[in-house]
Amino acid sequence: MKRLYFFCLFTFCFLIAFTQPKVLDAVVAVVGGSPILQSEVESKRVQAKLDSVEYDRCKAMEDLLYQKLLLAQAIKDSVEITDEQVEDELDRRLRYYIQQFGSVQAFEIFYGKNIEKFKEEFRRELREVLLVQRMQAKITDGITVSPSEVKEFFSAIPADSIPLINAEIEVGHIMKKANINPELKKYAKEKIESIRQDIIAGRKDFATAAIINSEDPGSAPKGGLYSNVQRGTFVPEFDAVAFRSKEKEVSEVFETDYGYHVLMVESRRGEELDVRHILITPQPSPDDLLKAKTFLDSIADLVRKDSISITEASSRFSDDEETKLNGGLISNPYTGSTKFEMDQLSQIDPTLVFTIDKLKTGETSAPAITQSRDGKQAYHIIYVKNRTEPHRANLKDDYQRIQDEALAQKKDKMVNVWIKKKITSTYIRVADEYKNCKFDNQWIN
Repeated sequence: MKRLYFFCLFTFCFLIAFTQPKVLDAVVAVVGGSPILQSEVESKRVQAKLDSVEYDRCKAMEDLLYQKLLLAQAIKDSVEITDEQVEDELDRRLRYYIQQFGSVQAFEIFYGKNIEKFKEEFRRELREVLLVQRMQAKITDGITVSPSEVKEFFSAIPADSIPLINAEIEVGHIMKKANINPELKKYAKEKIESIRQDIIAGRKDFATAAIINSEDPGSAPKGGLYSNVQRGTFVPEFDAVAFRSKEKEVSEVFETDYGYHVLMVESRRGEELDVRHILITPQPSPDDLLKAKTFLDSIADLVRKDSISITEASSRFSDDEETKLNGGLISNPYTGSTKFEMDQLSQIDPTLVFTIDKLKTGETSAPAITQSRDGKQAYHIIYVKNRTEPHRANLKDDYQRIQDEALAQKKDKMVNVWIKKKITSTYIRVADEYKNCKFDNQWIN
């Protein structure tokens, strides 16, 4: 059976609806109590094309029939996806996509919609995706593949069909943020306190003050406004102040990893807020940055002399919480692994490509300026853990990849057995225009 294709291969595929022409909508199938619209069929075809898979309308329809069958069973089995899980996943996907544009503003201009509108329009669709994924995971729970099954799977691939693996690279880094001079922190705090006092005294309007002074690029152009804020949307310190504040009350100055804030709740709807805030971020001085660079120089020297391993140096000294316990290895957001094709790496951070081009495997770079996830300037040293040349897949170099494929095939077979069984006991109706399709399963009786 072909690989089930109904869930997104790219983090941002749920935004495809904004990039395709609108079609005249109609219900073209029903599975259980869930309709399938013609627009969904077209979206599926666009999604597949982006993933370099050619799908005709029949293949797109069958994928949606699989998806809706799993959805119907998830509802029947009372599979639960909480509002918090939906929001977390929605935020995660949007953060990644915004990163590709460089800013919230660029993202919103490109699509002609603000972030809040995106969330409003995609909550239901994303909940369905998560329910389907949870249901499929429930069906395949506990399935594993043994080394002998992996070898058997690979041996069954015809020699001329063994996939070509592109050149890949594993890259890690150790990052050091600059320790900001206390005087500069004091200056930033005094600046935002002065702005706060002007707002309280009525000398400044909060929204205008945010546009002029706030250093948050995502909200400053909108007068510091974030709409439909729920708990967990922002860092805990921000949530704590926002959710205990009264409407129109200007908060005290408070600090997060991003800098100093002052906020005002515009309106409250139960556990959902519209909130304005102003951010002033203390910036490191050239001397602060030089100290971070000098520190990393000494770490790089110890690594080169084998006085400390890169893994130990990362866990002890790196300020990047997402990589420090993984030997500093940077994860590929497209695949979840630590291996990158060069074009993938260039899309994430073009500056990395120029640096690693000069490095041999195992070498460590000189400190280079970068930016931490909270937007602060920092230095990092980069190293190349491994490079592979283009080659045909083999068990020695690509065991994990082959194991993943073998496991996916085994799970597909299990799901296919489940589908054949559930088709007979689920109400399914398909429009006449699709009844000549050659489906893999008997959806039409």
